[in-house]
Amino acid sequence: MGSGTKFLNVLRDDHEHSNPTQSFVIACSDETTLLTTGTKVTFRLPYDFTLTAVRASLTTAATGGNLLTVDINEAGSTILSTKITIDSSETTSVTAATPAVISDTALADNAQITIDIDQVGNTAAGKGLKVTLIGSKT
Repeated sequence: MGSGTKFLNVLRDDHEHSNPTQSFVIACSDETTLLTTGTKVTFRLPYDFTLTAVRASLTTAATGGNLLTVDINEAGSTILSTKITIDSSETTSVTAATPAVISDTALADNAQITIDIDQVGNTAAGKGLKVTLIGSKT
């Protein structure tokens, strides 16, 4: 993805827990180019992280019979038993008919994480993909 990749780390103040909820929001494309399949972002985690939720969003919805499908990998292996999908004409995975399921919640310090697009819309591919990792430092 190169110099256009942007990260945002959000820390939510949660006084009930010693490990507050954190979010990594990763821009996986620019805002105007149609999405394509393949690895979009590679980065390393800054510390051990317990993943509790994942989501994705688009600036412009994908359309057609194919769902936009996103995979997250740690050291080359998927961390999702059910990948993130965004339904046709939708802009968020939060409303997806089939929610993502996390199979590996324990992400290691300095682990290499990749975000891949496995499938795009077959009428319009979609634009402006962001993926959010939600959890806590462990």
